[in-house]
Amino acid sequence: MVAREQFQVELSKLRGDIISLAHETEKLLEKSLEALYNQDIDMANDIISYDTKLDQKELKINEDAILLIARQQPVATDLRRLIIALRISSDLERMGDNAKNIAKSTIHLGEEHGLTIHPALTDMKNIALKMVDLSIKAFEYEDITLARKLSELDDLVDSMYGEIIREMLEETATNPQKIQHIMQMAFSARYIERFADHTTNIGESILYLVKGETLNLNE
Repeated sequence: MVAREQFQVELSKLRGDIISLAHETEKLLEKSLEALYNQDIDMANDIISYDTKLDQKELKINEDAILLIARQQPVATDLRRLIIALRISSDLERMGDNAKNIAKSTIHLGEEHGLTIHPALTDMKNIALKMVDLSIKAFEYEDITLARKLSELDDLVDSMYGEIIREMLEETATNPQKIQHIMQMAFSARYIERFADHTTNIGESILYLVKGETLNLNE
């Protein structure tokens, strides 16, 4: 196999590894909210442990990308693809961290906190998962139209987050004895919002890859 063909094979594998990592972050966010609503401490601990595996996969993707750059010395668009792979894998790792942090909030809340978990957290989560799917497709097909759609969804998540925080602040005024527990729900909303922000970072990376322009989808 000639060098160029080998490079394309390895680049394709790298792309597949990134897509696989993205799907795993989706599962982690899904499970973290399930643990939160069900007050499932065992599941929360499992999520925290599994995030370590995602960290290792992100590290392997980075190592593979750097080795490709060193061995093949790609130029122009191919080099940009590898640089973007490094950026996207970093965002995915941080998305996993945000899911892990929700699991930590579940543990802080405990099994007998007596609070109703805000139903809008599920709505935020569903939009964030939709954003992951959109970002994966945009990455796979290098589709800037899909990448740009992430901005509108991110605005919706931001708006929902703001509303939840306002409600949580009102709750602390009427239930000051539960302020620490209420704050854990507010933190969880923040982690989902940050999770969504990282998908817009992926969209920005795709726009840079295709257009060679640095744009901010979080504005």
